[in-house]
Amino acid sequence: MGATESLPGDGPVPEMHHYYSKFMRECPSGQLSLHEFKKLLGLQGLDPQGDLYIKRVFDIFDLNQDGFIDFLEFIAAINLVIRGKIDQKLKWYFKLYDADGNGCIDKKELLSIFTAIQAINGHTDMSAEEFTDMVFQKIDVNNDGELTLEEFINGVERDRNLMELITKSFDLSNVLKAIQNGRRHSI
Repeated sequence: MGATESLPGDGPVPEMHHYYSKFMRECPSGQLSLHEFKKLLGLQGLDPQGDLYIKRVFDIFDLNQDGFIDFLEFIAAINLVIRGKIDQKLKWYFKLYDADGNGCIDKKELLSIFTAIQAINGHTDMSAEEFTDMVFQKIDVNNDGELTLEEFINGVERDRNLMELITKSFDLSNVLKAIQNGRRHSI
């Protein structure tokens, strides 16, 4: 593979060649479409809410917005999930919630994405409505019914329980495990 396999600021990444070979085996063109992304994760046939969530994740990983995830975008996503600092992850979560991209999260957006996540993960200690109300109650400091990026990051970083809940709810490591282990579905 040539030069040392490392990412800036980190030690060697021995699994990088594994991800590369997995990526190229699943996606010989080097361009992963939304359909292939779902197939890779074994997430076809989801309900509309689950589909919406996977599409949002895909769109956020598709950094250049060309409708495909190439290997560099794929590695950037994996790096964020595995090694990302907490504020980087919170920015990513914020982008995920902010469905209309207006720079604020409203209750409807948070409710919609949390409902979608529940549809995929299945496990939860509270309903999507309870989760949404709790988040807004705790971190919407000016009570305007919207969360800015600053309110979101400061609020979540200040509240350990909320941080744990958000991190657990939106944990993508199961997605990475699926990629790492490979879904052995025949085409």
